[in-house]
Amino acid sequence: MIVRKRIWPRTFSDFFSMTFILMIVPLLYWFELWVVLPSVYEFGSFPYILHFLLGNFIMLNVVGNFTYIVFCDTSTRRDIMPISAANTKDGWRLCASCETLAPPRSWHCPICDICILKRDHHCIFTGCCIGHYNHRYFIMFLLYLFIAATYSFCFNNIFIWNRIRFEFPMSIIKIIFPLAIFVFGFDDSIDQFYLMIYIVSVVGMLYVGVLCIYHFSLVFNGNVAIESNKRIRLYNLGWKQNIKEVLGERWYLTWLLPYTTSQLPHNGVIWDTLSSWQYSNSKSK
Repeated sequence: MIVRKRIWPRTFSDFFSMTFILMIVPLLYWFELWVVLPSVYEFGSFPYILHFLLGNFIMLNVVGNFTYIVFCDTSTRRDIMPISAANTKDGWRLCASCETLAPPRSWHCPICDICILKRDHHCIFTGCCIGHYNHRYFIMFLLYLFIAATYSFCFNNIFIWNRIRFEFPMSIIKIIFPLAIFVFGFDDSIDQFYLMIYIVSVVGMLYVGVLCIYHFSLVFNGNVAIESNKRIRLYNLGWKQNIKEVLGERWYLTWLLPYTTSQLPHNGVIWDTLSSWQYSNSKSK
């Protein structure tokens, strides 16, 4: 993996969003394993140990995939092939911003100020672009965030409603406006804090769930976001090969850990279209 030279966010929105992720993920990790879990299962019991290990496994994947997204350089700075091999018939084009030729499926990012190989989008929560070499980690990051949020939601329902008595209208205010604790100064401030974390996890589960549906559908269709918007369908090679294009040859193992090696079938510059891929497969047979 080639490491990005500049990993810090370049805009205020990127900085704010990335800081939020770096704060909320450890907070939820602490809340679920050190507050919620001991209240549901007895410390040291088999269910407690099982869920504790599962929680740490999920956290390892969230943090690991996030780290790979941020540090992986997926821009055209990578010296993959000489510019002399470029051909406009193959999809090469001149990028006016970079003042150089850009390979097919690459697009310029005004925030990162560079063309990104197979650019999908600029992610404000990681402060960088999602492209050819970190697309796999972004997909797994979304998947494990959704698993973590859903997993937490199930336990939090048991935890939060066993602690908070429903009293109209104050309970409605607490649920809709969890930050009201700082205005009204509720006596059960710790419970109100837990309720605020609970609501954040619910909103996060719904938001990440929508992102998962959208980005997984792009992967299955062999597109990135920009190609989908432009209705480009050249690179749809069938669902299984489309998955390999993102997750690599060992796609069935990439969900285990971000450290699992899985070679990508392309170098980010030369791409198969459906016709060329079918032709190469027919020749190999």
